[in-house]
Amino acid sequence: MANKKETWKDGMYGDEVREKLLEFAEEGWESIPEDERDMWFSRFKFWGVFHQRSGQESYFMMRLTNCDGILEPGQLRAIGEVAREYAVGPAENPEFGDAWIDLTTRQSVQLHWLKLEDIPEIWEKLESVGVTTRSAGGDTMRNISGCPVAGKDENELVETRALLDRLQEDLRGDDALANMPRKFNISVTGCCEGCAQDSINDVGLEPAEKEIDVSGGAGGPSDESDGGDAVRGFNVRVGGGLGGREPREARELDIFVTPDNAYELVRGFVELYHALGNRQNRNKNRARFFVDDWGTTKIRKVLQEHYVDFELREAGEDVREEYTYNAGRPIQAGKSDHVGVHDQPDGRNYVGLSVPVGRITADEAIELADLADEYGSGEVRLTRRQNPIVVDVPDEALDDLLAEPLLETHAPEPSPFQRGGVACTGTEFCSLALTETKARMARMLRWLRENVDLQDDVRTIKIHYSGCTADCGQAMTADIGLQGMRARKDGEMVEAMDVGVGGGIGEEPTFIDWVRQRVPADEVPGLIKNLSEAFAAHRQEGQTFRQWVEATGEEALIELAEPEEVDGYEDPCLNDAKQSWYPFADGESPAPTGPEGEPLNAD
Repeated sequence: MANKKETWKDGMYGDEVREKLLEFAEEGWESIPEDERDMWFSRFKFWGVFHQRSGQESYFMMRLTNCDGILEPGQLRAIGEVAREYAVGPAENPEFGDAWIDLTTRQSVQLHWLKLEDIPEIWEKLESVGVTTRSAGGDTMRNISGCPVAGKDENELVETRALLDRLQEDLRGDDALANMPRKFNISVTGCCEGCAQDSINDVGLEPAEKEIDVSGGAGGPSDESDGGDAVRGFNVRVGGGLGGREPREARELDIFVTPDNAYELVRGFVELYHALGNRQNRNKNRARFFVDDWGTTKIRKVLQEHYVDFELREAGEDVREEYTYNAGRPIQAGKSDHVGVHDQPDGRNYVGLSVPVGRITADEAIELADLADEYGSGEVRLTRRQNPIVVDVPDEALDDLLAEPLLETHAPEPSPFQRGGVACTGTEFCSLALTETKARMARMLRWLRENVDLQDDVRTIKIHYSGCTADCGQAMTADIGLQGMRARKDGEMVEAMDVGVGGGIGEEPTFIDWVRQRVPADEVPGLIKNLSEAFAAHRQEGQTFRQWVEATGEEALIELAEPEEVDGYEDPCLNDAKQSWYPFADGESPAPTGPEGEPLNAD
């Protein structure tokens, strides 16, 4: 029996969905047959249009795609203007108000509270400056991740922009490959820090070097033991991912590719998974399970025989001295993120802002676009840690930029907790989440900043919060990972979290070990305070949180991670437990509503 979603996709998917979506937008929300809504909502996702959760009928989220996190001059301003005009809902968020944008862990942007009837105008506005929503969601290749300062990093090892552009245009742009078995993530890293986090992607390219005989063209024998020229390119990993509490580190394929043949190799693996990936069991059909089933030896053999027309070479030597991004390494080892002021190879600078939980208001987004125009080239880049970067800032403009009021709010030198904060969407809009995330995390990070003292050399403690086990907030890779749950407290159902410690990417990725389960949400700040103060008291000089966790041992960590209610922290929605239509609103939902937000007849 065919999987329901595969049947829907067989009927229509990919580029052809756009015309139908425009037709529904023209005729209004009520034109979507009620018994077909799940099918159409599933199809809409390919074009980045997601229906919000129960109680918010007729409201949509829109996800954009911008390969490698690059927003060219004018694009962020257009996004901010769209958010200010259209992303206005029937209720305000207590931390963020109304009309804002979310920066994602795949270097892109999401907008909420959009009306179906406004989608054509929104597309027109965004596409006029080169922003698209195509292939932003559903069972397809998602936004391609890369080093957000590719071409701007003085320590870049392999140039990646041309490859990223080709993957975006020729691979993601191929409608014949739109319908994948499940969502599929691609990353390309050319820097020494590893900031595309290749080890948790379905296919990832990492900088490497190999001695090869370049006289024979792009191919060549798989064994270059006779020597040759040292050529830089990429080693290839496949089958990484996090969700469902079944995380996988991407496995090495034992393949080295030059920049010239990297595209063909990536396309080959995409085509292989597209053709032979499991389309029946959606709980076991992500590419990481495909790699589990096939093994890297078989995958390599099939790629060689059927999908690439050059002879595959064995893996080269990793040319990174340190792999430091989200790796829990000491400060002196290298950058763990892009926050702060950094040198570019052309003598200018890039400045990374800290946006805890990745949410900025529409007015802030427009202001940031103005600052990028005034002090830089107008280009803004987005990181996998939900932060923006202003690039191409000359030395003589640096002090003036750093003195701007927006950089007091989103500081390039934040507290360790705010610097490390990441959060998914949560029950505010997501139908899968069990808890609210963004407002709670923002409030918790602020409380930790004001109530926990750490040594000056502790640059960051990475706290990642996912509202459910899908782990869009990447809790499995955090110093302290939080996943939404429910629990009983004083006889009532409350929002709660499972708490784990010790995750990180780097040269040897590890995933968190759970130390506490179903902790009521109002006791989690106290737990983190107790754990952080123990870290500050017992760490060796220069030791990071991840290193301290590795040295401390599980039993001691469980004892130190004591839940506790604390003074000064008030949880924003402890008792909601997803029962209301919006975590911060009382009363009945106004949804569904018409084009102007007027409630429609419930019948």
